[in-house]
Amino acid sequence: MSLRIGHGYDIHRTVAGRPLVLAGVRFESAFGLDGHSDADCVTHAICDAFLGAAGLPDIGNFFPDTDPTWRNADSQILLKRVVQVLRESGWRPVNLDATVIAEAPRVSGRIADMKAVLAASTGLPSSSIGLKATTNERIDDIGRGLAIAAHAVALIERA
Repeated sequence: MSLRIGHGYDIHRTVAGRPLVLAGVRFESAFGLDGHSDADCVTHAICDAFLGAAGLPDIGNFFPDTDPTWRNADSQILLKRVVQVLRESGWRPVNLDATVIAEAPRVSGRIADMKAVLAASTGLPSSSIGLKATTNERIDDIGRGLAIAAHAVALIERA
């Protein structure tokens, strides 16, 4: 069996007037994330983790912010396409683990919802998805509530 591990990271500034979407789940919030698509930093980090594990270019190569097609796009569509690209390249997801780094909102109460959305988008069982949340202890822009970030690690295997 051939296994590979990839890591992904994404960060977006907070901005008023946009919905806040994390791992495909919409949160009640006075702010959202600034970006070309829905700016779901959790899903973007996961996409990059899968792509990196397969030795493929990053998410920006597949969904450039210069392409109006992806303006305000649902990042779950991007993730489903990344999983399709993996399969076309002879790989399949085994598991993923992600960490959301944010001072607000409180994410822990929505983890099960977020895992369910990610499971539907990746074809993985929820039990193969780890998802955690932490703060940045009020340090830097994340700590001041000016940004939200995410790290992700993914394991893939030869199909």
